Amino acid sequence: MSRQFLSFAGVGAVATAAHYLTLLALVEGSLAHPAPASAAGAAVGALVSYALNYRLTFAAQSPHRKTLPKFLAIAVFAMILNFVLMHALITLLSLPYIAAQVAVTGVMLLLTFNANRNWTFGRE
Repeated sequence: MSRQFLSFAGVGAVATAAHYLTLLALVEGSLAHPAPASAAGAAVGALVSYALNYRLTFAAQSPHRKTLPKFLAIAVFAMILNFVLMHALITLLSLPYIAAQVAVTGVMLLLTFNANRNWTFGRE
């Protein structure tokens, strides 16, 4: 495995932790219902992921005005594809939702790594 891929996966773990910490803080602090708290957590996680991948994983040189919109487009596409794949695996194949999510997470990791490496942070 490449150092870049391992860095991307590690950044994903940190971003996921930021998502969950935001969710827990908002819900347990009685500041928000779980659904909007999760959405806020996802936004925080995406920003953490972008910032760390920009600096650490890809050592980007392009300005944020070029890379951030691409990163967000990939994130939105991945979120939609995650939903579609989860729905298909659960309803069509009757997989347990945790097993489905593990499989989909693996697909999303590979897809978003390659998309961000080649498009968002690719050398121009």
